[in-house]
Amino acid sequence: MEKKLLSESERIRALDNAYAIIRRNLKEFTYSCQSEAGKDGFYYPIENVEWTTGFWPGELWLIYEYSKDEEIKRVAQIFTESFRKRIDEKIAVDHHDMGFLYTPSCVYDYMLTQSAGARDAAIKAADQLLRRWQGKGQFLQAWGAFGAKENYRYIIDCLLNLPLLYWASDETGDEKYRKTALLHTATCMANSFRSDNSTFHTFFMDPETGKPVRGETCQGYKADSSWARGQAWGVYGMALSYRHTKEMKYLDKFEAVLDYFLSKLPEDKIPYWDLIFTSGDEPRDSSSASIVACGCLEAAESYEKLNMYEKSVKYKMIAKELLKAVYDTCMTDKDDMSTNGLIKHGTYSKKSPYNTCTENGVDEPVSWGDYYWLEALMRLSGEWKCIW
Repeated sequence: MEKKLLSESERIRALDNAYAIIRRNLKEFTYSCQSEAGKDGFYYPIENVEWTTGFWPGELWLIYEYSKDEEIKRVAQIFTESFRKRIDEKIAVDHHDMGFLYTPSCVYDYMLTQSAGARDAAIKAADQLLRRWQGKGQFLQAWGAFGAKENYRYIIDCLLNLPLLYWASDETGDEKYRKTALLHTATCMANSFRSDNSTFHTFFMDPETGKPVRGETCQGYKADSSWARGQAWGVYGMALSYRHTKEMKYLDKFEAVLDYFLSKLPEDKIPYWDLIFTSGDEPRDSSSASIVACGCLEAAESYEKLNMYEKSVKYKMIAKELLKAVYDTCMTDKDDMSTNGLIKHGTYSKKSPYNTCTENGVDEPVSWGDYYWLEALMRLSGEWKCIW
């Protein structure tokens, strides 16, 4: 069967759709942040306190790059001020998600406008992230009371927080940020990927010896299954690890982790919320497809620079295939008033008999799903400069 790939005209239509919806959403989300997920199809206004609030400003910067609409830029910079306040006043920053918060908001602003305030906020966020470092075990502790045994763990998502540290080293010349990122990545490589290249969502370390204890899940179906979004973070995280180190072992691991993800996709290419499911009525997670597409496009760019053109083309094609699936089954048309999100059928957290999460945002738009969809579309232009 011939593969369905996203065409250039479809890419432009998708961006035009997103631009119209984002423009409409400015009324509600200029001085308020967007909720992490929709409720009955709609994001609602929240304070700047969640780990997800950087994605909406990231969408604004992406669509500003596409449209050059100065009103979009103005609103994005209102959020830069909000993020400056958040880090200066230490509002809900005692966790590892500084990268998800400050890379798409302040680092992106600085890259486009050279805003000194945005740069300052992002460096402070990198400093805050270093405060989660656990020398015993060599990892950035994800959540909870620092050093507490029940919270002595990291999660695979953190691979996307590390680019903030690489950026901070590049900006300041201080290698402490880069060193921390490299050590955390080494711990993740050693423990988070199983022998079949599926992934653990969370991994516990021993606070006394620093040795690995066990992998568990919070948001996946069960401890030994592979949560779709965790697998996606693994794919993109490995591609980005190569960007910042130029070590081929990361591209090799990218390929292996991607292969596992692709092997578990249903016929329509939209993953279930956990890769243990390959058919049936369980909820999907469209956001994982867009995250993986970004990882594939990142790797394709790296392979092109290595003159490995066959691989570059291969991973660009896989990205286009995933994006075509999202386009066909999950994209919101600009005239569709049943949602204010860009992409439907995301899952934030689905409760199972074996996991510890609270059910939230199941079969809804999710903020990172919208963001990574737009990032993938902009990456396909061949002109987008990576912020991670």
